[in-house]
Amino acid sequence: MAQPTNQKLAVLIDADNAQSSIVQQLLAEISRYGVATVKRVYGDWTNSNLKGWKEVLNANALQPFQQFGYTTGKNATDSALIIDAMDLLHSERVDGFCLVSSDSDFTRLATRIRESGLVVYGFGEKKTPKPFVVACDKFVFTEILRGDKPPLLEKTPDEVSVKPVEGILKSAVTAAMRDDGWSMLSTVGGLITKTNPEFDPRNYGFEKLGQLVRAQSYLEVKTVASNENGGPSHVYVRLHD
Repeated sequence: MAQPTNQKLAVLIDADNAQSSIVQQLLAEISRYGVATVKRVYGDWTNSNLKGWKEVLNANALQPFQQFGYTTGKNATDSALIIDAMDLLHSERVDGFCLVSSDSDFTRLATRIRESGLVVYGFGEKKTPKPFVVACDKFVFTEILRGDKPPLLEKTPDEVSVKPVEGILKSAVTAAMRDDGWSMLSTVGGLITKTNPEFDPRNYGFEKLGQLVRAQSYLEVKTVASNENGGPSHVYVRLHD
């Protein structure tokens, strides 16, 4: 799992395509990646559909941005969010962005931000189109923040010799393998995220990557204590012979 950092993050929320009920869980998740120095929510606040958002804005120090829907079928909210994101990008005030939406319209924005060397964290439902998901450095399905059934789990966690993750895990373990056949789990996790931004053990019912790999019959796991007194132990994984 990600360790908290001091990187400054701009949190930009598309109220039309995000749920107000998970705001606190969302902000807690974002705190794992950095400090939310900008927190903005975009929408047409005259629309009764956004009533739920109005009730959580002040409680979570979220700044609402009004955008009227001038033309039917055109999403003015998306345009306003994108324009502000580019302004923030050029201001060099932040180190990364958290884009909260299940809308594929932000695919190019995520790509453009990453081209400038900043990190992009995406947050949206499982229905989020794949192009937006892979355009982010990491993408978190909001079902896991709501406490719903893990979005990518078809069986119970105890049965997760999950085929969907088998290829992902084997490829990463092989790529991180040392001469002795073992791979450091932290390196494995980093490699997986680079090629699969939506990968998260919680999607399969496990809180941590170590728990997920231990449930795989084709993997062997060991923990090695640090040579330094009181130092952290390291987890290693390898393919079964």
